[in-house]
Amino acid sequence: MSGVDLAHLQGLYAQTGDPWHFRTSGYEQARFDATRAALARDSYRAILELGCGNGELARRLSPLAGRYVGLDAVDRAVTEARAVVPRGEFHRAWLPGPLPAGRFDLIVVSEVLYFLDRAGITALANQIACTWPGAEILSVNYLGPSGNALQGGEAADIFARCLAPRFAVTLSRATRHYRIDRFQPLHSGDTAA
Repeated sequence: MSGVDLAHLQGLYAQTGDPWHFRTSGYEQARFDATRAALARDSYRAILELGCGNGELARRLSPLAGRYVGLDAVDRAVTEARAVVPRGEFHRAWLPGPLPAGRFDLIVVSEVLYFLDRAGITALANQIACTWPGAEILSVNYLGPSGNALQGGEAADIFARCLAPRFAVTLSRATRHYRIDRFQPLHSGDTAA
């Protein structure tokens, strides 16, 4: 259910702990700032970030939560993230797959959906919606050529359609390069698992 294999992702980190220049790119820094600005609240009990990369987004978001958990498929990315945010929990995980237990009230899916295929996105969206029906969900997707079978906009649309029965889009911002969608539960009585 993945659109890319692990060897490809490991290859991206083979020469550097920052293959997308998250630490130095003005574009990436602006995208991280926009991601932070798209959140509905100023604080969260616990945040789960899927596709945490080298921890640069976690650096901005982790101060907003009592607990911060990040997942990435690549060992080196997880090691880099741990160094950037020592108080966070970072684990190697292949998506879709088992997600950590716990009560998360914010799920961040950043720049990872276009690495999955349609079935993988559907499985991930359903897993998130069923496990944390009361959580805020933030999806960030690059809109340029991804080099994968699915492009970012298409992947974002699939994810949004899968969440639609239970979550409403409460914010959608797009630039020429990326799109940020914020989803919140349709039923206010739902609580984060």
